[in-house]
Amino acid sequence: MRDKALIVSASMGAGHDAVAAELARRLTAAGAHAEVVDLLALLPLGLGAFLRRWYRGVMLRAPWLYALVYRVFFVSRRAPSTSPLTVLAAAGLARAVRRARPSLVVPVFHVAAQAAGHLRARGRLAVPSVVVLTDFAVHRLWLHPGNDRYLCPDAASALAVTAAVGRPAFRCAPIVRPGFAAGAGAAAGVRARIGLREGDRIVLVCAGSWGVGRVAETARVLARSGRYAPVVLCGRNERLRRRLARLLERAGAGAALGWRDDLADLLAHAYALIDNAGGLTCREAFAAGVPVVTYRPIAGHGGDGARAMARAGVSVHARRRADLLRALDRLEPGLPGRAALTARAAALFTTAPAECLLLPGLRDHAALRAGAPVP
Repeated sequence: MRDKALIVSASMGAGHDAVAAELARRLTAAGAHAEVVDLLALLPLGLGAFLRRWYRGVMLRAPWLYALVYRVFFVSRRAPSTSPLTVLAAAGLARAVRRARPSLVVPVFHVAAQAAGHLRARGRLAVPSVVVLTDFAVHRLWLHPGNDRYLCPDAASALAVTAAVGRPAFRCAPIVRPGFAAGAGAAAGVRARIGLREGDRIVLVCAGSWGVGRVAETARVLARSGRYAPVVLCGRNERLRRRLARLLERAGAGAALGWRDDLADLLAHAYALIDNAGGLTCREAFAAGVPVVTYRPIAGHGGDGARAMARAGVSVHARRRADLLRALDRLEPGLPGRAALTARAAALFTTAPAECLLLPGLRDHAALRAGAPVP
């Protein structure tokens, strides 16, 4: 039987699942076997589906409540080390491990990292757990000393992990599909397809797969500037798409789009990306050579992620309307600000790919458990 990785994701939005799917593709192409499981599906009594609906509803209608939950449970030092959710998730993960019989468990979601670490610390998981940390901001729920090691997006997050839990942490390149790479080419006619003219300076505005955040304000600022054409990615939030389509039609600039499978083509034609969550779309923009500006980040991890990416020098965090337009104006092609920003983002991809760090561990469990470097 081939070496097998069990990748543990969660269907909270689309980003974690997309990372898991791409990682599974790469491991399979390298000769290993990979299986992806949804942690929410492992929870009993439909709890996973309830948590997904609750989180989506709170982010859309009461983000202040999520901000409170985040401060109390995600970043507070007084939060309990083990929650009832961790115990339930760990029980479900243990069943999945018994069925799949993997050589390695790879959490790509924070509660999955807690569950795997919980099992490892109690001797209930016999194979190593290597966490792929998908956020620049390292909050408490990613961290558990039971996990064998962590793969992190940059040096700062790797240092933070080791300082917090004492486990080895290494940088790895962002996990994005190869079609996003700068110079990969783009389909013709993209502008016409979304109703924009050749001369329009496209600024993509990302609202995630659920269409959350104050993106209407962002679109309005861009449209009124007369310099940029906002193209708002509303995900699967059709209500938001219709509302923004009316707003932008009145403004005579930009477009509001639903879920897209041609994001690589859109990025290839974009002047910049404005993001509010610091998620996968930012990494895809980094790969495409498109500068990223964060503005009005979503509650909780969104703000921490925006600040962490800005500290890493791979994005600009605009805090006010005037800052947003000034940041975009400084990203003109040929200006040093744009070149420096995209070069630092591109440098993230010069570190080892995640699959290269995982493949040896599928075969050398003793080194992983000891925390020793695996060649």
